[in-house]
Amino acid sequence: MSQEIRNLEPKDLWNKFADLNAVPRPSKKEDRVIKFIKDFGNSLGLETFEDEIRNVIIRKPATAGMENRKALVLQGHLDMVHQKNNDTVFDFDKQGIEMYVDGDWVRARGTTLGADNGLGVAMIMAILESNEMKHPAIEALFTIDEETGMTGALNLKAGVLRGDILLNMDTEEDDEIDIGCAGGIDVTANRSYNEEETPDGSVGYTITVKGLTGGHSGMDIHKGFGNANKIMNRLLFDGFENFGLQIAEISGGSLRNAIPRESVAKVIVAGMYDEAFVFDMQEIIGDIKTEFKTMEPNLAIEIAKSNLPEKLMDLGVQEGLLRSIYAAHNGVYRMSADMEDLVETSNNIARVLVKDGEISIQNLTRSSVETSKIDLANSLRSAYELFGCEVTFGGSYPGWTPNVKSEILDVLVNIYEKQNNEKPKVVACHAGLECGILGANYPDMDMISFGPTIHGAHSPDERASIKSSQKFYKFVLEILENIPVKN
Repeated sequence: MSQEIRNLEPKDLWNKFADLNAVPRPSKKEDRVIKFIKDFGNSLGLETFEDEIRNVIIRKPATAGMENRKALVLQGHLDMVHQKNNDTVFDFDKQGIEMYVDGDWVRARGTTLGADNGLGVAMIMAILESNEMKHPAIEALFTIDEETGMTGALNLKAGVLRGDILLNMDTEEDDEIDIGCAGGIDVTANRSYNEEETPDGSVGYTITVKGLTGGHSGMDIHKGFGNANKIMNRLLFDGFENFGLQIAEISGGSLRNAIPRESVAKVIVAGMYDEAFVFDMQEIIGDIKTEFKTMEPNLAIEIAKSNLPEKLMDLGVQEGLLRSIYAAHNGVYRMSADMEDLVETSNNIARVLVKDGEISIQNLTRSSVETSKIDLANSLRSAYELFGCEVTFGGSYPGWTPNVKSEILDVLVNIYEKQNNEKPKVVACHAGLECGILGANYPDMDMISFGPTIHGAHSPDERASIKSSQKFYKFVLEILENIPVKN
């Protein structure tokens, strides 16, 4: 771990982040980071325990003179999104994140950084360890599996927490205070298909889409970034329509909450179409790159001859697949009528897998309006069922309804304005925060979400602002000192 990270100010925040990032912590494989956090709490002599789903809770008493303040829950999630560049050799299950300083930014070498939500977790750790910060009674809630299912929040039972106010430290623009978020649902389409022998006289090709920006499938969905699965489908559809292209394999995207950056397909065409097919593909590639030249300047689409595959997808199923992905909605579906510039409903066609007689298409549909979420999910379901897929809905979680009369909101707005000589933006976001889920079992808890500036979350371009982390740290310390008194 680079010492330059540990020398950044505030040192207690960045040292805790460096400690955390040395621990592999993929979603659904949190054993090591759970042990790390429990060992940390126990080393401080604080009450530390796991709940039934393996969230970790650490309790710290109020400092002198703060005993009459409302009890506070500080919340962040332990897992991180694992994404890396195609040419980066890295084992997320075994290696700690390799960080470096680039001007005002902390970055990782070819991988996601883990600032989402590692900086929030590190801030909570710094508070728990400090003997100097003034604060009311604290419960630190470290949830698991936020990134791939909200499992920790969904399974946190009523009665475990004692706090009156919850501060979620998991948003990514330091001038925003979030009071609402989108809910989500996983839409998954699966079907099997018959494989055919590769005809004699065929020519094999590998088509690769790469170099896209990617990013968070909620926070970045409105930015017009390219979706590798949609771009690949466009290429395959044209090759099929004009030259009888047949598909052997497709592997596009990775995680549901990441806009897909890369896709690779293995295909064949008849030898008689060889030159015409390549010429046509180059024209389409040029068109696509022209369309995306502003938003995706690093987009690369390659077509190269490769070994002939032994088996191909049944042509009837292939046509249905290509047409259904063309028809399936990707991107913003509806903007909010109630909050300016807020995406209400969207979908990310996140993962497309075709291999060995099996098809899987994985989507994440988000909305701040439950009925709109189900409406779009049913639209996707219809597109996939029309070509014979079995479609399942899973991992549904609710949105977080804004409370503009929140007492803690007033506290944060006043402190922010005093510290920065301007008002913060009070917003709802299109990401899936855990507040809405936690509120189902703790309906009387006053909740707010904020955090330091992090760009490129869920992609290898993830970076955290050093200056913003200092602003965030100062903001949190004054919030702790100004928690309202108990009624």
